[in-house]
Amino acid sequence: MENKPKLLEKKYILPFILITSLFALWGFANDITNPMVAAFQTLMELPASEAALVQFAFYGGYATMAVPAALFIRKYSYKSGVLLGLALYAVGAFLFIPAAKYQQFSFFCMSLYILTFGLAFLETTANPMIMSFGAKETATRRLNFAQAFNPVGSLVGMSVASLVVLPSLISDKRNAAGEILYHGLSAAEKADIRLHDLAVIRNPYVAIGLLVLVVLVVIALTKIPKENKDGSVNVRASLCNLLHNKIYCAGVVAQMFYVAAQIMVWTFIIQYADNLGINKATAQNFNIFAMGMFLCCRFVCTYLMRYFNSRLLLMIFGLGAVVATLGTIFIVGKTGLYCLVAISAFMSLMFPTIYGIALENVNSEDATLGAAFLVMAIVGGALMPPLQGMIIDQQVLFGMPAVNVSFVLPLFCFVAVATYGYITNRMKGGA
Repeated sequence: MENKPKLLEKKYILPFILITSLFALWGFANDITNPMVAAFQTLMELPASEAALVQFAFYGGYATMAVPAALFIRKYSYKSGVLLGLALYAVGAFLFIPAAKYQQFSFFCMSLYILTFGLAFLETTANPMIMSFGAKETATRRLNFAQAFNPVGSLVGMSVASLVVLPSLISDKRNAAGEILYHGLSAAEKADIRLHDLAVIRNPYVAIGLLVLVVLVVIALTKIPKENKDGSVNVRASLCNLLHNKIYCAGVVAQMFYVAAQIMVWTFIIQYADNLGINKATAQNFNIFAMGMFLCCRFVCTYLMRYFNSRLLLMIFGLGAVVATLGTIFIVGKTGLYCLVAISAFMSLMFPTIYGIALENVNSEDATLGAAFLVMAIVGGALMPPLQGMIIDQQVLFGMPAVNVSFVLPLFCFVAVATYGYITNRMKGGA
């Protein structure tokens, strides 16, 4: 009987643990930021479309820096990429101090933009590193396992937002009818509240910046296995190879749609609940429950991949997300909100599985640049939320709450993901 390759060999255990910790760090940043869209919308009295520029800045940083990060890593090393990524992460987090002082929404967006320069370096580096820590046959499963720790950081970020940040925001206080009191205050009263609330928003970013510096020092002092390099950086040849790989190119597109859907689902769950008269802190609890489901299902999916084709699972989970999103759109009320929460269970499989399938047949010398474009596909999270915000601003569409109708955008994205799973499964013969 032929022995199956191990998921992780002993020699990779320590580097695997250290690099996997990075998944939790960027998960924290992602999911403490999502509810800030609703917080800024109220505090700065912005329309939903403008408040969603938080996500445009956050995920725009990925789009800007992913390819430069890949070129940097190819020239130097994975470890250098990790250290630079952590440094940029910390700088962006500390910029929240002057942003809160000057009370400028654009300053907060710029801070997040720089912070995600660091996240682009970390994601461009960590994902292919994890896949390289062992046999190619177990690479997608190994990445799913490492990615399972991303929602651990996300849950911490969501919990900090729900238990510390959102309940402390004076701007979200409501009357018995559920109406926000802040909008009826004088300019002087609003200024005092902004000073307080922006400090509340600032503090967790400063705290994570300090933690990131600690992790930077630990990794700098730890020996990480060096990858083999030939000293050349032939970008044109790599691009040519990648463009001729149909599964890879389709994977970049599928990843863009998936990330767009994920960010829309997790960002606008608060607005969806708000339409039902639920305050931000309580609404964030639904997000936490959704992330808990996401985390549990990711471990379940890692186990299922021992027995089932990852492409087939991607198609099935994509179809499940389509059904749950249809419920979110057409069921007005708490049941629709429960459908919105349920989408996270189906999303759990998607990012690492699309990533693994796309890179499965990519040459090792092209993998770093290939990973960069898959990270750059996160730009979907920058482009779609402002568009969804514009729909939400309409209040009512087709006789339905506009926030319900706005989830047509994630619906379209999940159809694209399910289609990618179907096509790649057929190309592999459904094995």
